Amino acid sequence: EQNGTAYMVMQYCQGKTLRQILQTDATRGTDEVWLKQIMAPVLDALRMLHSRHYFHRDLSPDNIMILESGAPMLLDFGAARQVIGDMTQALTVILKPGFAPIEQYTDDNESEQGPWTDIYALGAVLRTLIVGSPPPVSVVRSIQDTCKPLVEIMPQGYSIPLLQAIDRALALHMEDRPQSIDEFAALIEMPVAGID
Repeated sequence: EQNGTAYMVMQYCQGKTLRQILQTDATRGTDEVWLKQIMAPVLDALRMLHSRHYFHRDLSPDNIMILESGAPMLLDFGAARQVIGDMTQALTVILKPGFAPIEQYTDDNESEQGPWTDIYALGAVLRTLIVGSPPPVSVVRSIQDTCKPLVEIMPQGYSIPLLQAIDRALALHMEDRPQSIDEFAALIEMPVAGID
């Protein structure tokens, strides 16, 4: 703390966000092997966060950087919030349209946020990488859902279990989504290493 304010110093990382990769290298096709290589460390990071009752709440292609080494890094924890037991104060409304589930659009205690909130956003990131665009905004989907499931689109190069898992992660109702990173990882047939 200096000059009447506070500073946070973090590691400087060079690389490109997934959004930059999608925008600058449209010819580079993603496939399931590449997705799983990128997502494995992201799942590990989310699992660790969730085990400490923190939720990222702002996952998007902007917030996953692929370092020059090829390793992914989860960025922007500005929306992350620790849920303290018996909390009476509502979580702040922080969202990114297309990536935010319906429960993030309210600031009341009726719409509980949890691992399933990040899992929806993770599903939206994966869908974006596969089809090139995020799902429609969840509030719009709650009125009229025009989001065609990936298992109906059947993009080439992806297994049915992966497509089904992404579709399930994008369920509008939180209880219909995987409830933990371990459950989601099992659906996509990918073990989570649990690196701390």
